[in-house]
Amino acid sequence: MSSQQLRAIAAREVENFRADRIDLMPEVLRVPAADYVDQARWEKEVRQIFRRMPLALGFTSEFREPGAFRTLEVAGVPVLMVRGDDGAMRSFVNMCSHRGNAVALEECGQTRRFRCGYHAWSFGLRGELVSVFDQENFGPIEKADYGLTPLPTAERAGIVWVTLDPTSQLDIDVFLSGYGDMLESLGFAETHVAGRQVLKGPNWKVAYDGYRDFYHVPILHRPTFGPDLPYQADFYYWGPHVRVTAPKNVQSLADTPVEDWRVEDLTPGVWTIFPNVSIAGGRRGNLQGSGTYMFSQMFPGATPFESVTIQNFLSFDAPDAVDPEALRNFMNFMIEVVEKEDYVTGARVQKGLATGARSHVLFGRNEGGGQHFHRWVDALIETPDAQLDHLFKEGVQERKDAPAAR
Repeated sequence: MSSQQLRAIAAREVENFRADRIDLMPEVLRVPAADYVDQARWEKEVRQIFRRMPLALGFTSEFREPGAFRTLEVAGVPVLMVRGDDGAMRSFVNMCSHRGNAVALEECGQTRRFRCGYHAWSFGLRGELVSVFDQENFGPIEKADYGLTPLPTAERAGIVWVTLDPTSQLDIDVFLSGYGDMLESLGFAETHVAGRQVLKGPNWKVAYDGYRDFYHVPILHRPTFGPDLPYQADFYYWGPHVRVTAPKNVQSLADTPVEDWRVEDLTPGVWTIFPNVSIAGGRRGNLQGSGTYMFSQMFPGATPFESVTIQNFLSFDAPDAVDPEALRNFMNFMIEVVEKEDYVTGARVQKGLATGARSHVLFGRNEGGGQHFHRWVDALIETPDAQLDHLFKEGVQERKDAPAAR
């Protein structure tokens, strides 16, 4: 199915390339400037989106053996991901059931059990409470009631998905809206994490707007890579998830028989995962000819004016085959592009929006990815838990109450 969709998308892009056109949205979208800076709005986004949606937090390759674990904090929730002794992937709130201390302090590692450093309560790889220090004097408790708090967890397309709300009933495949098949075609299960770095940025939506936008590339990124990339983009949607590509990306396919099209020629562009992931690169490579992805995760910071981006560099090469100098140069280049071009500009954008000088910002007919994103954000923050499945199955594009004409 994914190969058929990829070929259909490529065929459409070939048509647009030959006709020198792109697909445009019906109208310009106006988004209130306050949506980026209002404290109450931001809190609602964190609660209704980041704590309710399955988030792409890790990679299957990080958890190849039982006991492999990783910790991180997302939207104020300390998360512990671990491969169980039964091979299943699980996630928990990284919090001891005794008094709330973290049970794992290292960023990643290998273990047989987790031991709290406060009072030495220990937990197994499935989250069960194994032992209570000096239990005879502590007093009787039902150990089965005091395991680590589990978080809904799934593996799809070589990615580990975690929902921060322990009570969430939103199914991962409903959330993916068929996008999981497309992500499978990118081959993440065949990669490993070659490098990782953290950047600080502006409001999470200010930061994320740029990842679904080719329009700014030849202007803002002129000092780095802008002149080499197309800026006229097309957008393809699976629920809230968007692939951004361009007719010029398939220029080489225009004179190639369809039966000779290779998968690696059908996947260029930027693949985004709602609400906060952008994936660039691919099998064709950008690290001394080897296949590499930059898998960027944007998370809200402590206030509406802050965000944190984790850049994960995924390589198809074996770990011992990655050139460390080439990797270091590539990661430094991404700091130049994202932190010093995108995020410096984002900070200026944020400062301007906070003045209240303009009531709204604009997303043009050529900025379909941004339009789609903001419609989904608006819909989700107003959708109760019981209606989430329906929203993802029906989408927002056809909703008569979608804020398309604000």
